Amino acid sequence: MSETFYWHDYETFGVSPSRDRPCQFAGLRTDANLVPVGDPTVLYCRPTPDYLPSPMACLVTGITPQEALQKGLTEREFIARIHAELAHPRTCGVGYNSLRFDDEVTRYTLYRNFYDPYAREYQEGNSRWDLIDMVRACYALRPEGIEWPMTPEGLVSVKLEALTAANGIEHSGAHDALVDVKATIELARLIRQAQPKLYEYALAQRDKHRVLQQLALGEWRPVLHVSGMFGAKHANLGLVVPVLQHPRNKNEVIALDLSQSPQELLRYSADELRARLYARSEDLEGARPALKSIHMNQDSRR
Repeated sequence: MSETFYWHDYETFGVSPSRDRPCQFAGLRTDANLVPVGDPTVLYCRPTPDYLPSPMACLVTGITPQEALQKGLTEREFIARIHAELAHPRTCGVGYNSLRFDDEVTRYTLYRNFYDPYAREYQEGNSRWDLIDMVRACYALRPEGIEWPMTPEGLVSVKLEALTAANGIEHSGAHDALVDVKATIELARLIRQAQPKLYEYALAQRDKHRVLQQLALGEWRPVLHVSGMFGAKHANLGLVVPVLQHPRNKNEVIALDLSQSPQELLRYSADELRARLYARSEDLEGARPALKSIHMNQDSRR
């Protein structure tokens, strides 16, 4: 059975995957060449009587509770349809900023409805991918062939609607789930055509065992790490040295950010480091300790 990619997106009644609820889902399956396989799926989810949607979210998406109530399935039926697609053998679930948002919406909705929230991500040869970090890597390392939109401050914007507008990709009706899915696929096609080697390299980073080999713990070899945490002013790119695996989470590697001198870490005790790592920015005096987590099961770029 050949691997397929299930491109998907949620619209929600709020910004928190744990507390808020989905109102719309869209998905479209393609093969590895980004050719659609089958028809797209569009689903609405009824809001429950004990949940109050955010008015701002309704203004952004244009989906009212009344519309979702009229068109929607119960949340149990809604997530059962989605799970059947994402759990299909040899499926890579993929979206735009999906690891940090859409996949979390899926996990919490599965959990509320008595499904295993994680199994569909790795069983039956399945995997996850997120286009947004590949877009960041493309801008930082291989920008040719893409038009890059800039903010008024002169920093690159990786917002989907900004990228599609700059590159002539149809995206009318942004914040409609199916429109966003189709725009994401078109952006992937553009990068695959303009920078095929980068595209294939990024796609291969879904394998956490491969990632662990690349990080080469114990060799103290610097690697380039692409992450939104570095910020657009640094092109979302940092040079880090992998130090060790997290003692409690085997999928996490702690790395040293080389934008600061390693000597700074020696100034503090373990308790002081912990306090400074997690202090609020407004309460922090000086720079935060130069430690960075690399999550090997979240396809971070190396």
